[in-house]
Amino acid sequence: MRIGCFALVEPFCPMSRQFHAIAEMGIQYADLTDNHEGGMLGVEYGFAASVSLDSHPAKIREMAEAAGVTLTTFCAHANLLDPPSPDVYGTHQIIKAIRLAHLLGIKHVITTEGDPKTEFGHQLTTEQAIFAICERLYAPIRWAQELGIGLLLETHGRVTDSVEDMGRLLDALGHEQTVGICLDTGNSWLGGAEPLDYVKTFGDRIKHVHWKDMGLEWEQKRGSLFGCGMATVALGDGVIDLPAIVRALQGIGFDEATTLEIAGPENIRTSVARLNQWAAAG
Repeated sequence: MRIGCFALVEPFCPMSRQFHAIAEMGIQYADLTDNHEGGMLGVEYGFAASVSLDSHPAKIREMAEAAGVTLTTFCAHANLLDPPSPDVYGTHQIIKAIRLAHLLGIKHVITTEGDPKTEFGHQLTTEQAIFAICERLYAPIRWAQELGIGLLLETHGRVTDSVEDMGRLLDALGHEQTVGICLDTGNSWLGGAEPLDYVKTFGDRIKHVHWKDMGLEWEQKRGSLFGCGMATVALGDGVIDLPAIVRALQGIGFDEATTLEIAGPENIRTSVARLNQWAAAG
């Protein structure tokens, strides 16, 4: 199992520093996390860890190589339930992420429906929500298929945080060789599902894992909150049975990269050690 890290480790630092901070913790893999179109003031002045979807790939490649890390995934988390708008990250940005990932040699782009911000989005029925996601991913899937990129749906929303509805969405999207799953262990639990059930139900459709454990303080929000950016505890210090998930992934022959979404260098180091221990124990 390859263990990587979310490239948002230190606040108010550029992406190049995020890569170096990851390497300094002894981790060799990273995702390409926050991104935007065009230019950004925070990037120009060195206090935002984001990359432009319009970047020349060499600019990003050289940052990663200078730190000695390998990029495994490209995050293109979107809002697929609200109406399209110029200020909403959606179809156009996902397509750009797929193109840039291809140029960078990254084989997986991760997206999700996210949490709607409008009354329109919140009033969608499940059937309407699935239709909206399919409509917004129609073109990105075809770009991914053309360029040999896996487009992965992360558990991070009212549809994807349900095993049943994730299955319905995958059936509706089709393209089984192109569309897969990124299992976020914390998000799926927080949304009300059991992370282990995704492994049992979808098997090798899972192509990437975001590792999180959740503390007891999240229990009261379970089933009503869809997704959180980072866990605040090390793996094994929360309520999720992560060793069982590791064993289940080994049972399906999972051999893909994974990403830690955990705040704090010590929590990250502890999590790496525990993941390796659980994997070795089988």
